[in-house]
Amino acid sequence: MAEDKDLNAFKESQEVTVIDTSRKLRIGFIGCGWIAGSHIKSFKKQPDVEIVAGCDLIPGKAKAFFEKHEVEGVKTDYASHKEMLADKSLNLDAVTICTYNRQHAGPAIDALNAGLHVLLEKPFTVTLDEAVEVMRAEKKSGKILSIGFQPRLDANMKMIKKIVDSGALGQIYYIQTGGGRRRGIPTPFGTTFITDETAGIGALGDIGCYSLDMVLNAIGYPKPLTVSGYKSAFFGTDPNYSNYVKTGHPEYAKAFQVDDFAAAFVRLEGGIVLDFRIAWAMNMDTPGDTIILGTKGGLRIPSTECWNGTVGGPMKLYHEVCGEQTETVIPIIEDKSGNSLFDKKIRSFCDAVKNGGTAPVPSSQILYNQAIIDGIAKSAEAGREVEIVIPEI
Repeated sequence: MAEDKDLNAFKESQEVTVIDTSRKLRIGFIGCGWIAGSHIKSFKKQPDVEIVAGCDLIPGKAKAFFEKHEVEGVKTDYASHKEMLADKSLNLDAVTICTYNRQHAGPAIDALNAGLHVLLEKPFTVTLDEAVEVMRAEKKSGKILSIGFQPRLDANMKMIKKIVDSGALGQIYYIQTGGGRRRGIPTPFGTTFITDETAGIGALGDIGCYSLDMVLNAIGYPKPLTVSGYKSAFFGTDPNYSNYVKTGHPEYAKAFQVDDFAAAFVRLEGGIVLDFRIAWAMNMDTPGDTIILGTKGGLRIPSTECWNGTVGGPMKLYHEVCGEQTETVIPIIEDKSGNSLFDKKIRSFCDAVKNGGTAPVPSSQILYNQAIIDGIAKSAEAGREVEIVIPEI
């Protein structure tokens, strides 16, 4: 018997997005280190992208990077990103910035001033003032600036926002979020993540920004008002830290100049309070699940033992039905597309550039994320609660 056409209308759409390859986006890389490897793998999958240039602060690194990833014809003989941006023969459309944290703001501002679209890896910047300056350049240029928060593109993350938007939680008044690793200071590629000169911020910017985005995006990114923050570096500065011992690098303890743990109590517009904690290293498997409490319901989002911006298991909605307390389990949504979150990040950026769309992860939202991180650092240094003041863009 032939299938009923009416019933077919209820099946999930299996339409394949057709990408116009008649015009290819010309992309340049600023920074050719570890995270750039994930970027280039995804950019290579895009049929409408041509990688034409790349630069790095270390001489010869860019050339070796593109050779390793088997991308030919890439121009790399630049002493700096400014020299690459000034090369009009490249006809660049956009750049992807994969530098260490301290080198996020400068190249982003320069690229925007050069009239290019920008995909900027997370964290946005190191300080709030830097983020503001980048956004001023963005506003002046009229170009797209998207920040690299690929966990937001996970269907399970989107489900959190759908639940909040549905009104199932009612008025939200309290959020607990964060994540951590029992032992997970990122030093397999040297000290880039742990020195002040290159990183500027530690766990706060590396994985803390993901935790903040998970909940702030879900509730519409209300403005942060005040923060009482704490940070420490007990593990990173200890030469007997297990991973230093295992890798034979006890000297990293002297190089460590950032935070490996941070916690904060943040007040947001709308009468919402945010209880936050994040760790690269701690004597615990997890600092706890993420919970969102509302007047109609509460949502528990399981954490993971090694926090990387994902949902750790089926979520649970606590609510009432016909006067009875009940719980609804929200199963994990499995992605069957075959595309990684990084692929989706790159594709969404390319689509926005080609179609004149908006940034997939807009700076106007991540500005508040950065303001909280900046506020935590300032509060921890001052030893008291501080007001978050965001300058006009």
